[in-house]
Amino acid sequence: MRARPFTLSFLAALTLAACEPTGDTAMPGASEGQRLFMENCAVCHGADGKGNGPMARAMTKAPANLTLIAVRNGDTFPRARVLSTIDGYARSAVEGPNMPEFGELLRGDLIPLDTGDGVETPTPRKLVALLEYLESIQATR
Repeated sequence: MRARPFTLSFLAALTLAACEPTGDTAMPGASEGQRLFMENCAVCHGADGKGNGPMARAMTKAPANLTLIAVRNGDTFPRARVLSTIDGYARSAVEGPNMPEFGELLRGDLIPLDTGDGVETPTPRKLVALLEYLESIQATR
């Protein structure tokens, strides 16, 4: 049985509506991300993001220097990979238990984000704010 054009259009509209961002769709700035960073990340990564937070000394594996993410990736900031790391989606057993999964903590309003592939994907606003902040503190060579 062939689907009717109306049926396909209706299903496509429903699919798009399910992915529609909610709440404030304005792109968050680095200052919003900095606040979240200080609340959630600075204890390990340090206020400057260099891996020297108060908990760093007690950790088996030192926290990463987050100001060198782009340098470690050929001077390109890997937006999708950074999002996945913060969220916990891309965590591997090799990285160990030190880096917590922040995905649930950062859930909330969704905003469209293009991580560089040309596709705007609904992404939690808080996660985007942290991404914007981390990108803003990257060291230059």
